Amino acid sequence: MTQSLKTKVLIIGAGTGGYVAGIRCGQLGLDTVLVDGGDGLGGTCLNVGCIPSKAIIHAAGKFETVAKAADGGTLGITAAKPAIDLKATVAWKDGIVKKLNGGVAALLKKARVKVITGWATFTDAKTCTVSTDDGDIRITAEHVILATGSEPVELPFLPFGGDVISSTGALSLSEVPKKLVVVGGGYIGLELGIAYRKLGAEVTVVEMAERILPLYDKALTDPVMKWMERHGVTLHLGARAGGFEKGKLSVTTKDGKPIQIPADKVLVTVGRRPRTQGWGLETMGLAMDGPFVKVDQRCATAMKNVWAVGDLTGEPMLAHKGSAQGEVVAEIIAGHDRVFDPVTIAAVCFTEPEIVSAGLGPDDVKGRDDVIQSVFPFSAIGRALALEAGDDGGFVRVIAAKADHRILGIQAVGQHVSELSNSFAQMMEMGAVLEDVAGVIHVHPTMGEALHEASLRALGHAIHI
Repeated sequence: MTQSLKTKVLIIGAGTGGYVAGIRCGQLGLDTVLVDGGDGLGGTCLNVGCIPSKAIIHAAGKFETVAKAADGGTLGITAAKPAIDLKATVAWKDGIVKKLNGGVAALLKKARVKVITGWATFTDAKTCTVSTDDGDIRITAEHVILATGSEPVELPFLPFGGDVISSTGALSLSEVPKKLVVVGGGYIGLELGIAYRKLGAEVTVVEMAERILPLYDKALTDPVMKWMERHGVTLHLGARAGGFEKGKLSVTTKDGKPIQIPADKVLVTVGRRPRTQGWGLETMGLAMDGPFVKVDQRCATAMKNVWAVGDLTGEPMLAHKGSAQGEVVAEIIAGHDRVFDPVTIAAVCFTEPEIVSAGLGPDDVKGRDDVIQSVFPFSAIGRALALEAGDDGGFVRVIAAKADHRILGIQAVGQHVSELSNSFAQMMEMGAVLEDVAGVIHVHPTMGEALHEASLRALGHAIHI
């Protein structure tokens, strides 16, 4: 027998957009039901994305440090040759995920959000049936927030299964593959490919574009490229992957030459797409914007009181964007006057070294004579040198308007620069000008001094260069 349930707010998807929307709805006193489609509380980011991948990347960095100490020593430190039990590493990673899952569950319970685990299928814009282990539940809501997230793109000639894996599979391997081929030179593929290279795998990257990380400008990606070259990562740029048979991946190189690349595992990371299939989107009367659900500045869809947040709404497909949208929608439903209109959404690439980008980059202002661009290298920052982060070509770059010195964009590449991303976004969100950054007394010794010096340099009076 189908159970019936009515609620003020129904949220579909328990990822960073959905669960944050649920918590905020609960805080605002809204009767709320959150349906978790099976990915687990926290969704892709917490379970098989942002958090577990950074855990594996961290473990790989630790392993590399010990390996350096064993190979002639580093910083005066010597050690025995390291070994890795990847099953134990994955178990440690899973422990972090489990702890965070429990934390999200506790926060939702505190906010009095009813969580239902099951697959929702809509019959109209405000009604769905959730198939659970205990039977079907028919839910009718006044407001619906769609937060179904995204999924890896599967290539028809390289379907996932067996030794062809997605990023999800790469985070749960039982052993380090001897030969790993990564198809796709974007941030997901390179983050994991570099991590496995640190763990000892022979890594090959196959990318259709003429260079890695094509969404970032060349100056930002060059230090990553150099790291890969120094560490023996094989790159096939301007190349196309084909099928995978008998332990070999077919590839057509840039010059049209067919080659066979041996691989124990093939990691396919050619992008992600919004999860729009299988839950009744076609019954809801929503307008689309290409593959995404079309929303306005309030995250409202074409159907009254149906909202969408996160990856479903388009680029950038970033967890922190979805969280911010979820908060906005909850407050709008509660009667607050809110819009989602950020100045910037900073993005981080956790490669070696890391990349951060916020706002406009040099390609966006190419040919303009009304902007100032200033670069300051980490090689002139004491803290960077002390952290072995000053000799990889890293830098901070500031782009500002000539007329009023308003900051239009900030980028950085270097070790540990992900921790500067919030400062970059904050400066832009507050409408800072170069003089604002120059006037802040930056703590010494820190990596953040590079932003200070880059701003001073844009004003014509950097101190340490």
